[in-house]
Formats: sequence, C-alpha cells, structure tokens
Amino acid sequence: MAEDILICNCNEIYKSEIVKAIKEKGLKTVEEVGEVTTAGTVCGECQEDIQEILDEINGR
Repeated sequence: MAEDILICNCNEIYKSEIVKAIKEKGLKTVEEVGEVTTAGTVCGECQEDIQEILDEINGR
C-alpha cells in the first residue's frame, strides 16, 4: 500500500479520503471536495493540492 499523504493540515484530511470522496460522489470542484470532506475549508493552503488530485482522477 502506498504511503498516504496529509493534504489538509487544518482538518487532518489525507489524500486517500479525498480520492475516495471524489470517486464515490463524482466530485468535480475544490468546493465540492470541501463540502464533503472539509478539506481546504479553513486556511485554503491545500486547495491547489486538491485541484491537482481532482485533475489526476478526472483526467484533466
């Protein structure tokens, strides 16, 4: 199993949680990921990382 990466330090949300939410719920935007996981909703520092994960999964 690959090492999980902490993406959102404020809410302690790991990459695996974000990937799971995107795949299960068909999320398309950073805002949608924030609504479901709370990642990126405090300081916003990780929103660029969340967008990269979205792009990786949704093939952009």
